[in-house]
Amino acid sequence: MDNLGESLQGKKVLVTGAGGFIGSHLTERLVELGAKVRALVRYNSRNDHGLIELIDFRVRKEIEVIRGDLRDFETVWKTVKGQNVVFHLGAQVSIPYSYLHPTEVVQTNIMGTLNVMNAAKECQPQLIVHTSSSEVYGTAQYVPIDENHPLQGQSPYSASKIGADKIAESFQRSFDLPVVTLRPFNTYGPRQSARAVTPTIIVQALLQDKVYLGSLHPTRDLTYVADIVDGFISVTERQNLVGEVINIGSGMEISIANLANKILSLMGVKADIVTDQKRVRPAKSEVERLLADTSKAKRLLHWNPQVSLEEGLGKTIQWVKENLERYKIELYNL
Repeated sequence: MDNLGESLQGKKVLVTGAGGFIGSHLTERLVELGAKVRALVRYNSRNDHGLIELIDFRVRKEIEVIRGDLRDFETVWKTVKGQNVVFHLGAQVSIPYSYLHPTEVVQTNIMGTLNVMNAAKECQPQLIVHTSSSEVYGTAQYVPIDENHPLQGQSPYSASKIGADKIAESFQRSFDLPVVTLRPFNTYGPRQSARAVTPTIIVQALLQDKVYLGSLHPTRDLTYVADIVDGFISVTERQNLVGEVINIGSGMEISIANLANKILSLMGVKADIVTDQKRVRPAKSEVERLLADTSKAKRLLHWNPQVSLEEGLGKTIQWVKENLERYKIELYNL
């Protein structure tokens, strides 16, 4: 994978959701690979570009930032126009937030994706990489979970991502759009918010002697963010992928309880792990088990994760320590 991304040099590349966790890492990497990067971030009056703000200035100044909203077709069309490759990562990603604000989540994830596909239909980029989520599978009916596993809308978020995936699929089939769908399993690493379990554990362990979590028994398939970014880049290096849906994950699972204990051990701290009922998903909504079958990614993308869980957690712990002021321990981050 040493020459990964060579084909992107000089290409005009759009990243929607560039201000988010994975999006900011992908955007940074694309600039480093020599792409001409346009980043769509959600508008706010503070002129805050999200996690792009944390990218080194020498890289950041090369990014063309467009501020707008995926739900506005005119903005999306202007942003897609002229681009060779579109990486569509923009979404409302929080499951707990989707319980409280399902309309916003559905509008952003489904209508936003519809706008991207309609714009692509008119503007004709060479490739659209649509981002799915392992949450579309719901709790595993069998493991490892391959791309043929049934889709289950166990939360408004997962239902919205199923809808978005099907919009992308329909435009590929109906209008011959060059769409490839990547389905990342649970991603972690530097810059991730306390919405996700890994930084939640780290932040609490740094500041108090109790770590409050939701259900402890579910298992997750965790992959370091740099490996996930390599998966996205790999799509641009391969031929004959149009119409494919591809899992990217580690192929290993760990329970939330064991993850918390591993992080505490790596940090060299002791803390009580406590189940906080307000963090527990409704019983029928809990995804009990996620474990990726990554054989398709290995075969089609020649992709394998390179960063071990211990190494990735170590890097994440160090980043959180150095950026602790970004986290609000007094809040349950939705």
